[in-house]
Amino acid sequence: MNLSLRSPSAGTIVAFKAIVFALCLLPAVNLALGWQANALGANPIETITRASGEWTLRLLLITLAVTPLRRFSGLHWLLRLRRMLGLFAFAYAFGHFTIYLWLDQFFDWNAIALDILDRPFITVGFAAFVLLIPLAATSNSFAIRRLGGRRWQALHRSVYAIAIFAVLHFWWLVKADIGRPLLYASILAVLLGLRGWWRELERRRQLSVPPPAKHLEKKVIRLVPRQ
Repeated sequence: MNLSLRSPSAGTIVAFKAIVFALCLLPAVNLALGWQANALGANPIETITRASGEWTLRLLLITLAVTPLRRFSGLHWLLRLRRMLGLFAFAYAFGHFTIYLWLDQFFDWNAIALDILDRPFITVGFAAFVLLIPLAATSNSFAIRRLGGRRWQALHRSVYAIAIFAVLHFWWLVKADIGRPLLYASILAVLLGLRGWWRELERRRQLSVPPPAKHLEKKVIRLVPRQ
């Protein structure tokens, strides 16, 4: 196995993917085992709901951190992990929403609708989940070919709005103990700041490129046949 991090072999990348897959799956396994062992505290439904939601936010931030890590480290193969991380974020969001529908609201659709309309933290959380659905559905090579690179990238830029909604959802939920929401908000602010700074650098670079000199432009000579 090639252990060079700069240019790992295909087998090394597969091994890294397997490790990341197992690490992403571990929180769900721990929650399932805790539920089975009745070890999730006095309110296990609330514990599972909050844990699944918080892991959604963590995985969203990790997914957004892949590009900065790639740029700072030069490890371009890290981009191959981004799709899997994003899909795991959606999986935890789906579990979070399903637990809310099933174990919290018992599929009482009227109560759910009122919750979404009347409670701001539910509203932004629901908006984040709805926006995640098309991203998860198009996280495949077929969708990229079908939509085209530019449209696909434009669609997936909404992940930044989703992350903002997710941070707000968590912040408004906890109300008093804002330590962890503040940490996640700070991480997101750094990631958004880096993205904005790199876009500005790219804009300046493009503006600094001089236009082609007129004397270098090709002249078109029209040949007129003799009469």
